[in-house]
Amino acid sequence: MISRRTLLRGAGAGALVVAVPVPALAEQDASGLAPNVFVRLDGSGRITATVPRPDTGQGVRTVVALMVAEELAVGTDDVTLEQAHGDTERFGSQAVANSSSVRQLATPIRTAAATARCLLVTAAAQRWNVPVAECTAENGAVRHPRRGRVAYRALVRAAAALDPATVPVELTPPERWRLLGKTRGGRVDARDIVTGRTRYGIDSRPPGGLVAVVARPPWLGAVPDTIDDTAARTLPGVVDVLPLTAPAEGQGGVAVIARSTHQALRGRDALRIAWRDGTPAADSRAWLADLEAALPARSPIDGVQRVFRMPLLAHAPMEPMNATAHLRPDGLTVWAPTQDPGGLRTQLARQLGLPVASVRVEPTASGGAFGRRIEPDPVLEAVACSRRAGAPVQVLWTRADDMRHDSYRPMSVHRLTAQVGADGMPTRRSHEVVTWPLSVLPAFGNPALIKASGDHFPYTVPGDVTVTVRPAPLRTGFWRAVYAGQFLYAEENFLSELGTRGGLDQIALRRSLLPAGSRLHRVLDTVADQARWSTPPAAGTARGVACHEDYGSAIAVVAVAEPASHRVLRVHAAVDVGVALHPSGVRAQVEGCVVDAVSTVLGAQITVREGRVAESSFGDYRWARIGQTPDVDVAVVQTNAPLGGLGELAYPPAAAAISAALAGGSPVTGLPFGTDVG
Repeated sequence: MISRRTLLRGAGAGALVVAVPVPALAEQDASGLAPNVFVRLDGSGRITATVPRPDTGQGVRTVVALMVAEELAVGTDDVTLEQAHGDTERFGSQAVANSSSVRQLATPIRTAAATARCLLVTAAAQRWNVPVAECTAENGAVRHPRRGRVAYRALVRAAAALDPATVPVELTPPERWRLLGKTRGGRVDARDIVTGRTRYGIDSRPPGGLVAVVARPPWLGAVPDTIDDTAARTLPGVVDVLPLTAPAEGQGGVAVIARSTHQALRGRDALRIAWRDGTPAADSRAWLADLEAALPARSPIDGVQRVFRMPLLAHAPMEPMNATAHLRPDGLTVWAPTQDPGGLRTQLARQLGLPVASVRVEPTASGGAFGRRIEPDPVLEAVACSRRAGAPVQVLWTRADDMRHDSYRPMSVHRLTAQVGADGMPTRRSHEVVTWPLSVLPAFGNPALIKASGDHFPYTVPGDVTVTVRPAPLRTGFWRAVYAGQFLYAEENFLSELGTRGGLDQIALRRSLLPAGSRLHRVLDTVADQARWSTPPAAGTARGVACHEDYGSAIAVVAVAEPASHRVLRVHAAVDVGVALHPSGVRAQVEGCVVDAVSTVLGAQITVREGRVAESSFGDYRWARIGQTPDVDVAVVQTNAPLGGLGELAYPPAAAAISAALAGGSPVTGLPFGTDVG
């Protein structure tokens, strides 16, 4: 239970400050600008909202602005947003992960803004000596039917003097929402993004800062044997050359520090490095064969069987990895497009032996993340370079660096077996998985954790899922939807194959296997109507369907494709996230997942040959082009379910439905569709 006194704390005369209760909440200072303040009105009535988690493209800044504006009865243009720096003591977890940001922020942010509104209304009622119930907040002011109107700015001082414990707080009910849950309205920062005003990590080099690029191992696991930096050091602008030791200083290599990006790249080209160790003969085809060989000799049941093979995938964000650091005698400042500024701050303080209070992490906007920016390696490189240079240093990764030194989605092999009744319906199933752990997080070496992440089979077919974990031969990490993208791809494609074998309608098959009253029933029915499933597909086209429930949300997807041309024409999705606070954002997230699905189904994969990652850019890691992007139709199904997550939800079913449509009734055996895996 949140006490009013904890929720609201005064911040000095003339300012009304609302703080959201979080673990180990620090005391505010007297200025009213303390970093644990989430909603603040200054003496002029100006509203400032602090966004506690980074925006990596998922639109959390927009949702925070909508929540604050809704509860304070103003427009989003009246809310100034400030990005919180890293501080877990004040903000709690700041990790953008597990599709949790909006789910975990909705109640505290709305409550903070509602508390400010209720205090302002109470102050106005006392000023007029009328009942609070007769007063309403509207357009930045409090109104009374007889007393008239008074602007927030005239009430701030009186509201700040009130005892919060005496003021009842009510959230604005959904039936009175003006902004939340409405279909109109896009991102509040869209204009800044498209006009170049938004500052990304790559834009964040401070004046006088240096830039560094790193000569990275040419094959997996290699380390420098000898380094000849003579020619590099003679080039104009080159300041220093620094060997980096993994893992304390990132992934290792040799950094060239210079006064400009061009000079740093020229210096890197001039290095003469002999490399040793590692695995120069590594081949991803052999890795895949080893995973398949690790499957148990026999499935626990007999029946229809299919083996699915999944490749390595790179994150490939539009903004390559980068970070800027300034290590000084009195502390450290980092500017980075990180997914976890608070966790990064704690890690850096511990690793460098610094007081946490002397470390400041400023999260910038991020040109995509998808799980990659939860990792600190670019920041560790920047810190090492700044320590050596005694100045701010920005480490920039090239596109090839980003592609060839990623933390990849693990490969996996799945063997699915099903027993089928006389009516063609599956009666028992077995799903055996062999995969790698996430090497960036040792806990994900636990088969039970991998199973919990990946196994979200929603249908009432009894059976067992077993996971075998083999050592990862290269760096692996979180990739959008983590293991669910692999598990569900195999499960839904196998179910589609069983339906085709039994001559069953794919929608009816799934509907009959879903638990009674399932949220998936409703989204499945909705998407069937969207896609006009009852009407046979046009000549030369085929359809695929898949369902998924995760992050407290439910989604069903139907894809329409031309199998002969490998073209995906349309993707329909119906999604239930409970109460959709920002429907436009919901659609955008689903559309982004669909593009990822089209890309990975149509051929994007990472391959390793002679110890090297073969792909180096979007030229050979073939992400979907504009002409390959299908029409996407998203229905937002509003329900009374608790608020669910969304950022990763649509990728697994979209990939499964698209591949089933492209297969046109033929069995699917892996990802990418119709291409050798590995």
